[in-house]
Amino acid sequence: QVQLVESGGGLVQPGGSLKLSCATSGRIFGISTMGWYRQAPGKQRELVARITRAGRTDYADSVKGRFTISRDNDKNTVYLQMNSLKAEDTAVYYCNAETPALLYWGQGTQVTVSS
Repeated sequence: QVQLVESGGGLVQPGGSLKLSCATSGRIFGISTMGWYRQAPGKQRELVARITRAGRTDYADSVKGRFTISRDNDKNTVYLQMNSLKAEDTAVYYCNAETPALLYWGQGTQVTVSS
């Protein structure tokens, strides 16, 4: 069974950093774009950042200059380096992977920014 498995979430103080990772469990063929989304309590899921297979990136305005998305195509793994974290970054973070046939989602990892 194919899965996306996120890791790296946790509790961090404002101004701190975290790095999220998302790896595939099982073989997924033809992944194009991989991305990170987040959902805060009472809010809709929103795009944080995404990256194409060629390395083109797209970021939400709220994280530009603070977050960096990267990927390892050989490992089908995507990363999200988060710096200068703010309380409003608190959310469950989900990764996804697009293929021509399906869109895969991870189970989510909690990020809490609090003093």
